[in-house]
Amino acid sequence: MAPPSTEPARGWLALLCASRLLQAMIVTAYSGVLPFVMADWHLTAAQAGAIQSAWHVGYMSSLFAVGLLADRFGPHRIFLVGSGVSAVAALAFALFAQDQRSAALLYGLAGLCAGASYTPGLQLLARNTAPAVRGRAMGLFIGSASMGYALSLAVVALCSHWQHWRLGLLIAAAGTAAGALLSVQALRRMRPPSAPVPGMLREGTWQSLAATVRDKPAMAGNWAYAFHCWELMALWAWLPAYLVASSGGSTSWQGAGVALAALAHLVSVFGSVAGGAASDRLGRARVMMIATTASLCMSFAFGWMWTWPLWLLAAAAAVYNLLAIADSSVYSTALADVVAPHRLGVAYSVRSVMGFGAGALSPWVFGLALDWGQARFGLGSTHGWVAAWSSVGLGALLGPWMIARFSRLQRARDLTH
Repeated sequence: MAPPSTEPARGWLALLCASRLLQAMIVTAYSGVLPFVMADWHLTAAQAGAIQSAWHVGYMSSLFAVGLLADRFGPHRIFLVGSGVSAVAALAFALFAQDQRSAALLYGLAGLCAGASYTPGLQLLARNTAPAVRGRAMGLFIGSASMGYALSLAVVALCSHWQHWRLGLLIAAAGTAAGALLSVQALRRMRPPSAPVPGMLREGTWQSLAATVRDKPAMAGNWAYAFHCWELMALWAWLPAYLVASSGGSTSWQGAGVALAALAHLVSVFGSVAGGAASDRLGRARVMMIATTASLCMSFAFGWMWTWPLWLLAAAAAVYNLLAIADSSVYSTALADVVAPHRLGVAYSVRSVMGFGAGALSPWVFGLALDWGQARFGLGSTHGWVAAWSSVGLGALLGPWMIARFSRLQRARDLTH
């Protein structure tokens, strides 16, 4: 076996990103079929949003668990085993979800099994890249997930037009299985697992958790990430339905609405890569602040655009998605910059509970706000969507303050070391 210092083999990052792309397809598969499921299953907006929230609750729990397990057993092993389990759970959801209760249970289970392709993947990236290019690598990793989201929505749009929306779910689940197979090849090209440093073995899980919670720069970054996730997860869950509602009632235009949501995700790939690369040059906090402030402005403005022509609304959605995703990889990179490697998995676990806890609530709150707005102002009123999208901005308002706090604490730490 090669020593731990051996450089990773060529192609490892491309394979890792391809695996992430395919495994990410199941994430947006439900949001793509959401408008069709609401009609077939006679769901309210709050009920439909609760199914998406079930995914985020499961995913949040998964990310917390796999971060702890990865520190104990190594990210290589957790990434590999978890990817296989995730594929089985995704297929179960696509095959057996029949109503709100079964969909919430099975999609929540799929989320519970999906974290192994994310948190351990971030740890593997941190281990196999130099700090000077880590932001770009993280951006490529996050951007590949955005490509998976776009591919999933495109498949759903095509299937909803030519066949049935469930076929789109099945194809997305099959993509998750293909991604699990690619992960095997990606891991073979990376640096092999390294033996733990003896001193690090004495720090148990609870000690690592306590150290992370006491780490002020890390927690400031985690809070900023939580507010970021509130905005991003609501956007991903409800953008297809918003575009479908704006497009009108015909089936062909509904499919076009979902397809345009896929295009918005595709454009956001550039945001992930550009944001990560920019953070290598300009600094993590600066890029985070610029992106989050701009996306907040879009959150408060987006609902007012409901009556725009569909092509113009789709262009605005692409800009919104690009701005909302631009700093996602930067939060991951920033945490790796300030946390010791031996407790990075625990730090990502804490961050995941905070971020995806907020992300689990926001699609449901969005649905509640939409139901309230449409009941008060009427189904055809812009104000219902204004209320819903404003709930996204309101929940993320403290993000810029926490980014400023992170920057100040990180500078203070750098001066003392």
